[in-house]
Amino acid sequence: MPSINRLDTADSGFPSDLRRLLAYDASQDESIERATAEILARVEQEGDAALLEYTRRFDRVQANSVAELEIERHEWQAALDALPHDQRAALEAAADRIRRYHQHQVAQSWSYTEEDGTVLGQKVTPLDRVGLYVPGGKAAYPSSVLMNAIPAKVAGVPEVVMVTPTPDGVRNPIVLAAAAIGGVDRVVAIGGAQAVGALAHGTQSIAPVDKIVGPGNAYVAAAKRRVFGTVGIDMIAGPSEILVICDGSTPAEWVAMDLFSQAEHDEMAQAILLCPDADYLEAVQQAIDRLLPTMPRTDILSVSLSRRGALIKVRDLEEACEIANQIAPEHLEISTANPEHWADRIRHAGAIFLGPYTSESLGDYCAGPNHVLPTARTARFSSPLGVYDFQKRSSLIKVSQAGAQTLGRIASTLARGEGLQAHAASAEYRLEPTDTQA
Repeated sequence: MPSINRLDTADSGFPSDLRRLLAYDASQDESIERATAEILARVEQEGDAALLEYTRRFDRVQANSVAELEIERHEWQAALDALPHDQRAALEAAADRIRRYHQHQVAQSWSYTEEDGTVLGQKVTPLDRVGLYVPGGKAAYPSSVLMNAIPAKVAGVPEVVMVTPTPDGVRNPIVLAAAAIGGVDRVVAIGGAQAVGALAHGTQSIAPVDKIVGPGNAYVAAAKRRVFGTVGIDMIAGPSEILVICDGSTPAEWVAMDLFSQAEHDEMAQAILLCPDADYLEAVQQAIDRLLPTMPRTDILSVSLSRRGALIKVRDLEEACEIANQIAPEHLEISTANPEHWADRIRHAGAIFLGPYTSESLGDYCAGPNHVLPTARTARFSSPLGVYDFQKRSSLIKVSQAGAQTLGRIASTLARGEGLQAHAASAEYRLEPTDTQA
């Protein structure tokens, strides 16, 4: 079996081959759904008692109260102070870049006044409280803490509550250090669907939040899906994806490693290269075969690349852009001369990385833009996580006496056309008598 699939857009079977490659079954496991529904119902009904029971069962942590599961701020600071200098410096540099980028996204309230004195506008306010889910155990992603917490604080959210499981009581110091740097306000050592339920519905010790963000396992994803509507959520993320458009000028080893950078996440991750140069595709194939055995996550990479990865020969870069728009990838690298020219042709992508020196991994950690991105073709209609996800908009309407005469007649006509007489009368009560009525 080849290490990665090879496709050619000139082949008659290419459209169906591409559909099979992109196919992803996002159906939910019924056993996970049932278990999640039960957990959420119990947490909603029993509050802290259910939360403590599930924490004992799943994380093997004994606690008599949620207060015992609080991780105090001095422990976050101690974790930060204990980090090796280079690690702390890297976290702080990343946080600074993420903060500066997201400050450009802050929306402001606005209004305008019409000639008759009517004022219309929009009031922008932050959410009151946000819950941040952070995986525990070996899956430690301090970068995700920064990417989720910092935009919320830039938006002006007063309270960011972080929940993270601590299996067998083991607390991850780098995650706590990231909480200290990212501006988190409270950390509770709980996880799983029960933590999502506590954030969504509230318990005796945890106030309900307005939105839940952050990655998690299948139970966390199922719980977020179920509580959506009671609270907001960021997204239900699918497997990670990278699509590279290359003209053949970037070293083959660089592109092979860029494909690896997403394929190593899990067996369902997707890594695709589009290029019009057959010799270059062969060079990348050879680089993959040469480098693959040297990677620590060889087993995951091998499954991911052979199952959902591909090197695709295209007719030209124009066609590559058309296919990219069809795929709507989470991460899109344009590794060509004059990448801005080709970026102008891209309509659908979570994040676009321009030029040979812009590896996707820089976006994951420290470039500044958010690494929480739409997957599974949802970039067709959704966007990266940002400050705008933590702000909401209220319409402002102040109608003047003169404005009520014009708008009242329009509203009355439309309301009576819909058969809503009270709507019409409500507007008509504010109308002044006309000369013909007098």
